[in-house]
Amino acid sequence: MEVPKLAHLATRTKHSAALALDDDKGYDSSSGMDEFVEVGHMLADAARIVVMKYFRSNFQIIDKEDLSPVTIADRETEAAMWSIISRCFPDHAIFGEEGGLAMPEGGSDYVWVLDPIDGTKSFITGKPVFGTLISLLYKDTPVLGIIDQPVLGERWVGVQGQATTLNGRRIKTRSSTSLLKDAYLYTTSPHMFAGETEDAFVRVRNEVKIPLYGCDCYAYGLLSSGHVDVIVEHGLKPYDYLALVPVVEGAGGTITNWNGESLKWFPHIGEHSIGVLAAGSRSLHKAALSRLIGEQC
Repeated sequence: MEVPKLAHLATRTKHSAALALDDDKGYDSSSGMDEFVEVGHMLADAARIVVMKYFRSNFQIIDKEDLSPVTIADRETEAAMWSIISRCFPDHAIFGEEGGLAMPEGGSDYVWVLDPIDGTKSFITGKPVFGTLISLLYKDTPVLGIIDQPVLGERWVGVQGQATTLNGRRIKTRSSTSLLKDAYLYTTSPHMFAGETEDAFVRVRNEVKIPLYGCDCYAYGLLSSGHVDVIVEHGLKPYDYLALVPVVEGAGGTITNWNGESLKWFPHIGEHSIGVLAAGSRSLHKAALSRLIGEQC
């Protein structure tokens, strides 16, 4: 399988990679971050090659321990991205849904987080609303996020402190929707909620104009592009949500956990699952959060 050429990046060192982010000032968009974004595009391009080779074809489906499906496409896609990162940034950590965490000796402030096919159930049933999720964390905070939908040829790119783009064009959320009664809501499936989390979801669902189901990570791209207003989900792992943060925030939206806290990831906590709430505006997020925690309108 061919992957994008990496000649000018493969010899990157710890010193050059460290130029991208300043310890005192945090994210610096004028230096090495551009090269991180370039590698992010390479990862998404390599993922597309593998995903499109298998989409709507016959392949083996395996059930993992939690009964979620995994395919050869998931594993080959992640392996292709893993290879590129290892060659470009050998001093960076990698955390993949299929491969787990690989941390360099001595640790790293940089962690690439990969979900090769977010929405495997959609993928194996031929529905093009899955996506490849790629994120780069710096000191536990997502500073780069990519949602790539290979079948439709759509790629959302979010960078901390910059406007989110869809195929290179700047986009914004539909921030004019501030009331739940006017909002379009998405969640992947009502079956991701049970007990108290189901009660919380229903409180939000019953307030919105139209509830919709079944888009996986693609819904966050739609929210960032101004087509839907609220997303409520539960049981998401770090590789499911970290890439979404710069994308949603860079488009003017708000995305947190169900406690209203910003989304970060600390390697020592592993694959802990959380609830995620995203909205196109702060006011709409505040309204949805209040219903999640049981406050009256």
